[in-house]
Parts: sequence; C-alpha cells; structure tokens
Amino acid sequence: MTNERFPSVWDAISETPAEAENMKLRSSLMRALKDHIEHEKLSQSQAAKLLGVTQPRVSDLIRGKIDLFSLDTLVNMLAAAGLHVEVQVARAA
Repeated sequence: MTNERFPSVWDAISETPAEAENMKLRSSLMRALKDHIEHEKLSQSQAAKLLGVTQPRVSDLIRGKIDLFSLDTLVNMLAAAGLHVEVQVARAA
C-alpha cells in the first residue's frame, strides 16, 4: 500500500489526466443539475419533463451514475433547465 496523494478523487482513479479532467467537469455539471432539482423541489417526473429526458434518466443523474452522461448531454440538460454554463480554462498546477 502506498501513501500517494492526489489533487482529487478523479485524479486518483482515472487512467489519464484527460480522463480525470472530463470526470471533474461531468461531476460538477451533474451536481449543478441535482442541486437545481432539489432547490426547485421537483419530483423526478417533473425534472424529467423539464429536462426533456425520462424519469429513469433523472434517477441515474440523482444517483450519480457519471459514466452514463456525456458533457454534451449534461450541457443540454442544464440549458433545458434554464441554467447557463460557463467555462474557465487555467494552466494545470
């Protein structure tokens, strides 16, 4: 066992830095959607209608099944919810 430290869990479990960055972005977008659903007190059925997806798809989102969502899909869902996505790019540490 090693005591290696990582900047995030995604850096620890991803095979490449690119994969880790993708996972960080998807996680952040999923969290924003989940927070919006909770803040608006939407049922999964109501959220599905708003987002233009099925209720099981919303369930996957709420349960954090990150591997089932692409960045494009998440951006589309956020836009459907009336939310704006901004991107900031910085040099890696």
